[in-house]
Amino acid sequence: MSDPDDRVRALSPTLLSSNWGKLTRYSYDFRRSDGSWQAQVREVYDRGHGAACLLHDPEADTVLLVRQFRLPMMVSGQQPFVIEVPAGLLEGADPAERIRAEMIEETGYEVGPLDHVIDLIMSPGSVTEYLACFIGTYRRGDAVAKGGGHPDEGEDIEVLHLPVDDAMAMMAAGEISDAKTCFLLQHLALRRVS
Repeated sequence: MSDPDDRVRALSPTLLSSNWGKLTRYSYDFRRSDGSWQAQVREVYDRGHGAACLLHDPEADTVLLVRQFRLPMMVSGQQPFVIEVPAGLLEGADPAERIRAEMIEETGYEVGPLDHVIDLIMSPGSVTEYLACFIGTYRRGDAVAKGGGHPDEGEDIEVLHLPVDDAMAMMAAGEISDAKTCFLLQHLALRRVS
């Protein structure tokens, strides 16, 4: 692995926006593999880190997913009602603790034991965020709250209980295309095979 101290110099940040997250433009010199230095400018978006969780009901062979409106998808001409695993920003909390709270808020389900799968970096070319990804189990009859998110935060979340085979088919057809969700569904499929 290259040492960034040997490859990057004169890192100069300029804050462009600081609203929900921070957008910063960085000017710097990058030493290329051939030893030459090249001036570069990149913008980096920092909105914090998050956690995501896929719950599986082994008896019913369903997964617990949510569908919610995502403005960036509409802006880019995609289907704006995205099917995905529940997720949320850490906001300084432990990832497992944060996802437990997020699961109740979004789905109404309390989470038991969780298996930490990986910390995924979602878009390393422009976003600082990593997601702590978990898998756990649930039973459909064990909801402890209504779910649906917080209306005062603009959330209007639909809770979905999809048979695993249907979720995999939806992913293959492009109906489920959220990266964290695809990764966790594929991870679950691999676990079921082994």
